[in-house]
Amino acid sequence: MNGYVTNEPLRIPILEMDPNGYQRQCDRLATLRRERDGEKTEQTLNALRRACEDDANTMPYLLDAARADATLGEMMDVMRQAFGVYQEPLFI
Repeated sequence: MNGYVTNEPLRIPILEMDPNGYQRQCDRLATLRRERDGEKTEQTLNALRRACEDDANTMPYLLDAARADATLGEMMDVMRQAFGVYQEPLFI
């Protein structure tokens, strides 16, 4: 029926995680935080906080924070503090 069917067993490669990957990423993050200009990073995060509170377009402030080596987690913490965390209502 189908000319593409074979009797060969299907081999699916299993993704293997690097056991040292987590620690390597933690080390990279610690190095980033140690070597960046902490004052500049804090200024951009504060500007992002004010933009969130003023209901302004946050994208330029997010880009400035990223350029100042703020981490995604730090930027999201600012936004969570300003906006809270959305919880979908349960309808029962």
